Amino acid sequence: MARHPYLDAEGPIAFAHRGGAEEFPENTLRAFRHAVELGYTHVETDVHATSDGVAVAFHDDALDRVTDGRGVVEELTWSDLQQARVAGTDPIMRLDELLEELPDTRINIDPKSDAAVEPLVDVLKRLGAVERVCVCSFSDRRTQRVRDRIGERLCVGAGPRGIARLLAASARLLAASARLPAPGSLDFHAAQVPVRSKGLTIVRPAVVSAAHRHGIAVHVWTIDEPAEMHRLLDMGVDGIMTDRPAVLRQVMIERGHWKA
Repeated sequence: MARHPYLDAEGPIAFAHRGGAEEFPENTLRAFRHAVELGYTHVETDVHATSDGVAVAFHDDALDRVTDGRGVVEELTWSDLQQARVAGTDPIMRLDELLEELPDTRINIDPKSDAAVEPLVDVLKRLGAVERVCVCSFSDRRTQRVRDRIGERLCVGAGPRGIARLLAASARLLAASARLPAPGSLDFHAAQVPVRSKGLTIVRPAVVSAAHRHGIAVHVWTIDEPAEMHRLLDMGVDGIMTDRPAVLRQVMIERGHWKA
């Protein structure tokens, strides 16, 4: 696919995963602001919807793990969520608040439920923020629903089917006599993947090469150790998501990639 403006960067992209979940309470304004103050241009978050249709930057289905509140997000109103505090200190953010508070920041968004699709689309359209985000979900159907509602201006990451096609393309690349998939058959802008999943190594040189041959960026999550960051950057990946933004920043500085 043609390169999307969201992916424009001089060198690999550093993403603060949930704002940098090991350095500040995850998915909070404090975390995101800290990442931006470090010089991050891209952050990652998740989106759920409340029972009254408010898109919120929140990862879990329920409040219990990371807040002092209880209950399933989709069964609670926005007023209910306003009473909860992440790590006992920080309010839960609405997605529109995040986009407005950080107007120059690009945001990777994982819609965590089907109920989040319409509120997410509404926020992106209302704020004119479509080209500032990349949407990637573990559900191919959910990503496609967002894409159908917004159109080709949206940057999208591969879901499970897309990753399977990319792995197949990398296998064909290794077999010199085999025919590669036709350009455009991999209809997403980025492959955002863990190094390994279910015993299978996903991020390896052949996969990175196959992705690049089709104009697809490879972003790897969630990487928190400097040695692994260096190894992946040496392999040629296009971005790293981390819970430790200060650590990744230092690695990028050492490699001459930090432009902020």
